[in-house]
Amino acid sequence: MYYSEKTLERFKNPKFAGEIKNPDAVGQEGNPICGDVMKIYLKVEDDIIKDIKFETYGCVAAIASSDMMCELAKGKTLEDALKIKPDDIVKGLGKMPLIKHHCSVLGIQALGKAIENYRGSEK
Repeated sequence: MYYSEKTLERFKNPKFAGEIKNPDAVGQEGNPICGDVMKIYLKVEDDIIKDIKFETYGCVAAIASSDMMCELAKGKTLEDALKIKPDDIVKGLGKMPLIKHHCSVLGIQALGKAIENYRGSEK
């Protein structure tokens, strides 16, 4: 398998890894086939993602995809964050084996669940 330097750098030194204490919302998604699990934490202010972090149990692609997704989502409105596509993550990472592209989908699904969790808590 071949990963780009960007992917390997995000795997080795993720910028958004960790947990947010007292988050406004949390979303989790997993894939029982490959075993990857992604947990996304959000801090939201005026409908804008002010802070975002992740905890991911998974492979190089899972961790790098989670980190890239967080970078793409931070500073966006919730609506704009929901428009992030798997291809946006893969493009941001550069080369990644096709068999690992599902990792970008899991991160987006976890983000969607976190936003859903946040919107449910607003009521």
